[in-house]
Amino acid sequence: MTVSIKAVLFDFGGVLAEEGFRNGLAALACEQGLDVERMTISGMDAVYDSGFVLGQGTAADFWALMRAETGLIGEDEVLTTRILDGFVIRPWMMELVLRLRSLGYVTGILSDQTDWLDILDRRYHFSDVFDHIYNSYYMGKGKRDSSLFTDIAADLRMPPTAILFIDDNADNVARAGDAGLQALLYVKRKTFMSDLETLLPNISL
Repeated sequence: MTVSIKAVLFDFGGVLAEEGFRNGLAALACEQGLDVERMTISGMDAVYDSGFVLGQGTAADFWALMRAETGLIGEDEVLTTRILDGFVIRPWMMELVLRLRSLGYVTGILSDQTDWLDILDRRYHFSDVFDHIYNSYYMGKGKRDSSLFTDIAADLRMPPTAILFIDDNADNVARAGDAGLQALLYVKRKTFMSDLETLLPNISL
């Protein structure tokens, strides 16, 4: 039996907001004459290896590891600001979330993030738009661990198939799907909205 969608969870960077982390690291690599691909791959690993994204390390730990791995230079505060400034909220996404809530859907953020998300919330005030904020920094578990999706379904007291998860990372989408969630890969606005309206016909704006 098909279970209707009752909750919609969004990744933050690359979905609700522009992708500040990878884009910021790529920009820093270009400015410093470093390898862009190596910088972005190292960043995705270092945020885990330093423990930062799971609340087991600090920004200082992360940047120290990045310097060692890539040759990056710069003070922690300056580098952090460069990353944070790249996370620009997409207003149309906030309108979509409000539309979903008005239709009775439970809404949430599900993001592999750090306490940087708190800084961004103070800047953009987006948390009030959502019913739940699932941040790996506070959960001690990220989307690389498939059991996270099962945990969230239990927290929402919903069967996994009643939850739609939206992410711009294909691996995360695959893991969510394997855990039983309905999962949608975000690439571009137009195709995303078309796919979303197929799943949620009452969402048309």
